[in-house]
Amino acid sequence: MKLVWITGANGLIGNYLVQTAPHFAPHWRVRALTRADFDLLDFAAIERAFQKDKPQLVIHCAAITVVSEAQKNPTLAWRVNVEATKQLAELAAEIPFVFFSTDLVFDGRKGNYAETDAPNPLHVYGETKLAAEEIILKNPRHLVVRTSLNGGASPSGSRAFNEQLRRSLQSAAQPMTLFTDEFRCPIPAVETARAVGKLVEKNGAGIYHVAGAEKLSRRQIGELLVKRWPEVATKIASGSAKDFPGPLRALDTSLDISKVQKILSTPLPRLSEWLAANPEAAF
Repeated sequence: MKLVWITGANGLIGNYLVQTAPHFAPHWRVRALTRADFDLLDFAAIERAFQKDKPQLVIHCAAITVVSEAQKNPTLAWRVNVEATKQLAELAAEIPFVFFSTDLVFDGRKGNYAETDAPNPLHVYGETKLAAEEIILKNPRHLVVRTSLNGGASPSGSRAFNEQLRRSLQSAAQPMTLFTDEFRCPIPAVETARAVGKLVEKNGAGIYHVAGAEKLSRRQIGELLVKRWPEVATKIASGSAKDFPGPLRALDTSLDISKVQKILSTPLPRLSEWLAANPEAAF
């Protein structure tokens, strides 16, 4: 059986890919890679493992994905998100390679970004992802998947946007402010995994936007989710991202997903409709 490496297997998307791989790659053997297997910054160890395993597909999910963490430690973010990605991509030069990027490579000034729109990241996280994209796209076999907020159940219970919001609401002593003017296209991670599986099956390469089919503000996302959490008593208040005291925020990084929708047999869903149709889902 052919072997697929999935890095970041303890993360949200990586874990869902490991679970769904038997469906999109039934004749493949999956090696789910975590930090316990090796440090992605130990390039010699990665090369030894790669030469030993000889995978025929690499799906690279591992990264520093928290914007504030990348901002605080840009050197580490660059090493993990760019240099480690470059190392893996070079090892996988002759095979398909899937790299996960982000809607935050855009500055959020216009929204509904297509794959052909010019990126302009506002912070370190977006800068590292864009730099890695440029490396990946030099190889015509390789695939960049830009996604948005992903939800679901992660092994740690803290990687999905819904898990983070729920934890914040449960610990808040007063109403929590959510922005009405910052927009994303949230998507269940299981749907992201399904779409990536189809792209792998179709030998997809280049850039594809994989996100929810519905643009929602932070406030709208919160309103949808608190209905599922009757035990959460904290109220949600409305606010503006323009009043946020931290770094400049990208206000509308919604993604145009028409390119990938043409490939999928089942379209990517609107989050509100998906939640209504899956009341027992881990959200």
